[in-house]
Parts: sequence; structure tokens; C-alpha cells
Amino acid sequence: MEHDLRMGLSVWAIIAIVCNSVVGVLILILFVILYKACKVPSHQEKVPVFTAVPQRKMPEQKYLLTAA
Repeated sequence: MEHDLRMGLSVWAIIAIVCNSVVGVLILILFVILYKACKVPSHQEKVPVFTAVPQRKMPEQKYLLTAA
């Protein structure tokens, strides 16, 4: 026990701190990506509006399938 107090943190404790720090940074990066992906554009008038162009209706062609 006295040996552990002189050494400070054990190797496993340092590894756990490093792993938790890496996970924290990855979660922070994920939140930044989600924030940028879900951001609503503030200028609605600059957003292009796509309208469907009505297509000309073609007369339906009917085919009669017969067994040869």
C-alpha cells in the first residue's frame, strides 16, 4: 500500500483516464457534426425552391397479350 501512495496513479488508472478523454473528444466531435448537419438556414429567401413541372400525359397504349 505504501508503494502505491509514492507512485501516485497506477498505470491502469492513467490508461483509463486517457481512454475516457479520447471518448470525450469523439463525443464532442459528434455533437459538432450533428449541430452543423441539423442547422436550419437563416435566410429562407435564398433557399432554392424546386417545383414539379407537369408532364404531358401520353395516351395510354393497350396491348393484348395472347398465347401463341
